[in-house]
Amino acid sequence: MNNNHPADSDFEDLYENAPCGYLSVRPDGRIDRANRTLAGWMGYQPDDLPGMRLSDLLNMAGRIFLETHVAPLLRMQGFFDEFALDLLTKTGTRLPAIANARERRTDADALLFTRLTIMRATDRRRYERGLIDARKESDELKTALEERLRQERENAELREQFIAVLGHDLRNPLASIAAGARLMLKAKTPEDALRLEAMMQSSVGRMAKMIESVMDLARGRLGGGISLSKAITAIEPVLDQVVAELAAAHPDRSIESNFEVETPVFCDPARVAQLFSNLLGNAISHGAPDEPVRVEASAKTDMFELSVANAGAAIPEEARKRLFQPFYRGKAHGPSQGLGLGLYIAAEIAKAHGGSIDVASSEAETRFTFRMPLQGEGALRP
Repeated sequence: MNNNHPADSDFEDLYENAPCGYLSVRPDGRIDRANRTLAGWMGYQPDDLPGMRLSDLLNMAGRIFLETHVAPLLRMQGFFDEFALDLLTKTGTRLPAIANARERRTDADALLFTRLTIMRATDRRRYERGLIDARKESDELKTALEERLRQERENAELREQFIAVLGHDLRNPLASIAAGARLMLKAKTPEDALRLEAMMQSSVGRMAKMIESVMDLARGRLGGGISLSKAITAIEPVLDQVVAELAAAHPDRSIESNFEVETPVFCDPARVAQLFSNLLGNAISHGAPDEPVRVEASAKTDMFELSVANAGAAIPEEARKRLFQPFYRGKAHGPSQGLGLGLYIAAEIAKAHGGSIDVASSEAETRFTFRMPLQGEGALRP
């Protein structure tokens, strides 16, 4: 008598030739049974897989994932759905797959075996990777667009400020020159003409300085940065000249200097003079008028250091964050006719020399310190 029921045969065929892979794994991690579908995908005969460890079918990343993620979750909840695995075929090629796992336990909660259903996922994983790549590209594009928008906003603000400069700051000296020219026609004595000429020359100088500052702004923001003409330079005479010029322009202010720079500095002397003049002029404009401005320079441990300090009220923290931004103007003692570009240009000159400018401000003093390497690339060395 034949005891085989047709349903049993259909069930066996369904298991062995299902459109997905089946695995049963014992508590010791060895495969108890695998269907023909999975064996065929893996390049094995159906009888080859039983007895092998499940970890033998995984690459190193898959083994780590199995031990650190799949196994703990299976112990906690008895199942783990739709996790990705890369199986290794008999020839060592990678087979991307998606798996579901279920534990089978006794009434006493002892593990009998773990069943896994495995589906090939080459196309799905490729699609998922494509989505991930597309999302990454989208995020990168979003970041780039946000940065572009930020730059455009900054440029728009700079354009507005630039127009304000042309409409106001440059108009004043231009009006002074125009008025001087009209008065020159009516001058009755040579002395009157000379006085008017001196006034007009002063206005021309102010305009030239403003225009040069705007050009430096353009070089720093729109070009490749401020250009330099570096050379091995004895820097003390350059600093002395700046102090002399500012002292002559502000005879009512005291400037105390202490320069100890015996080592030559590899720099653009004209640009360092411009940086120093901007810092010193800023200290004179914003420092306490009845206290001296103190300037110091030294060369030590391969670094050139120049500092400018003034007494007066401390710079608020919020204002300190904006000091080196273009067109930022603080509250100066007395009239100030600058464009608010001095500290910005000084910082750009420092950056071009591979250096930096730091500021420290308290009720005792405000000090700007410029530091840069004594000798840069291409400098002459002993």
